Amino acid sequence: MPVSISQFAQNLTVETAFTVLARARELAAGGKEIIELEIGDSPFPSTKAAKQAGLDAIAGDRSHYCPSIGLPEMRQAASDFVNREYGTATTAENIVVGPGAKIFELLFCETFLDPGDGVLVFSPYFPTYIPNITRRNARVWLSDLKQENEFRPNLDDVERFLATDSRPKAIFINSPHNPTGGIATEEDLKGLADLVRGRNVAVFSDEPYDRMVWRGRHHTITALPGMLDQCVAAYTFSKSYSMSGWRLGFAVAPAETARMFGDLINTCLSCTPPLVQMAGVAAMSDDNDESRQSMAKFREKVEILVAGLNEIEDVKCLDPGGTFYVFPSVEPICRRLGITSHGLAMYLLEGADDQFGVACLGGECFGEAGRGFLRFSCAEPNDRLRQALEFLPMAFSRTDRVERFLEQRPEYRI
Repeated sequence: MPVSISQFAQNLTVETAFTVLARARELAAGGKEIIELEIGDSPFPSTKAAKQAGLDAIAGDRSHYCPSIGLPEMRQAASDFVNREYGTATTAENIVVGPGAKIFELLFCETFLDPGDGVLVFSPYFPTYIPNITRRNARVWLSDLKQENEFRPNLDDVERFLATDSRPKAIFINSPHNPTGGIATEEDLKGLADLVRGRNVAVFSDEPYDRMVWRGRHHTITALPGMLDQCVAAYTFSKSYSMSGWRLGFAVAPAETARMFGDLINTCLSCTPPLVQMAGVAAMSDDNDESRQSMAKFREKVEILVAGLNEIEDVKCLDPGGTFYVFPSVEPICRRLGITSHGLAMYLLEGADDQFGVACLGGECFGEAGRGFLRFSCAEPNDRLRQALEFLPMAFSRTDRVERFLEQRPEYRI
């Protein structure tokens, strides 16, 4: 007989973007034309120096085990990078290397959380935060981000969490923010630091979109006085250098925490491939001009989507402070059609037209605070973005097709 599955595995929630991606690719394989605005991937090639360094590393046989915490040259390059770009005061001892940034959510939780600890998460949230927290049997305390406040963190909620939770232990913050594109300002970060500094509370600062700040510049909480002692900041090469498939990231942390992360990596991953790390060293050294050019192209795409969405009746879309996502409110459309926001997203993909579809995500894929919103990635050519924008109002007007879709998918009916 089959062996029973754990309760944790049975209740596991995942990043819906990959689920919708699989469905979009399935429909495309069947001949349907799909514009993919669901997955947060770069449409640009990996940067040139990174690719050449990866090839050179393979030719040089840099394809064996290396230290679990990361190559010395990669750790030093990452330390130099954040010090130069964001005014931190790190050394190589503060850096640990991993396969992307997502792994550091897990390592943070394993390092700092015990069963019953309280963790504040701003919502909407990146979907993998919750399973990594619940994996440790810790408790999630949600603080809603509001469109009318430009999706900035509510520090009153942080103060309330610290004052009222029985065991406040950690805070997750993501800026620039996925899915909303909101930014935690320097003022916000200073306020958060003042609330937690010196307390037995760890902060996970998720910063994969650090190079995608459209007004001003990126700020990190680890640069503020004393905060490197109780914070972990995670970075990735997926967005800035278009290296998502390489799976490379690093975290900035207290030296003791970095060593602990290295030990945890030892127990599950052994190490991050050295040839990939050498590509990262080259990217940080030689590919920043190319990266900035790609970021400018992303900004243009964001502007196209924001302008086009705001021309559609009953859609309200902020110009995001960062990221390559836009997060429009479509609540009036959902109420009028009697469909949830993720149902509306799936209708645009599957039901609005037999030959054409747009893949995006409903806001509730990122928690209940996202209900009534859609998330669009802009990782398609500009003409395809405009084509998607032309399709949306027509799709929203096809009430007969909406009703037919809801008859087939009643779980999406309001």
